[in-house]
Amino acid sequence: MNMLALHKPARDELWFRQELLADPATMSYNDAWGGAIAFPEDDWDGWYDHWLACDERLRFYRYLFDAENAEFVGEVAYHYSEDEGIYLADVIVIAGRRSRGIGRIGLRLLCEAARERGVRVLYDNIALGNPAIALFLSEGFFEEYRTDGCIYLRKGL
Repeated sequence: MNMLALHKPARDELWFRQELLADPATMSYNDAWGGAIAFPEDDWDGWYDHWLACDERLRFYRYLFDAENAEFVGEVAYHYSEDEGIYLADVIVIAGRRSRGIGRIGLRLLCEAARERGVRVLYDNIALGNPAIALFLSEGFFEEYRTDGCIYLRKGL
């Protein structure tokens, strides 16, 4: 999986995000909060402006692109949470392509992109029981604290 790259999607490529979020197997980690998520085309313009036509120090979003097979296989993002005063990461790999190292490479690429944009500490809040916890821990994140439903992981960049 050495041919994985970050790809900044054009508005007309948001069909992939729509498919990713609508897939019950991919979104199974989100079952406690409703599972699959609708992302209708009517929402694309506003979402695009908020996530992609913005200051990348506050919000960063990219697809994971498998150049070898010429296909999108996931997404990575981070954003500054005003409420919590921290940068939160997000990594989603399409269910059919999991357990192949894509999430690991995607997380590394995301950390590198965040560091290049001046982010010094990156967090993720992951539901307890989600196998992604092990991935984040293996990539240098450590447990900051946990609540009844999730664990906050932290990595200095």
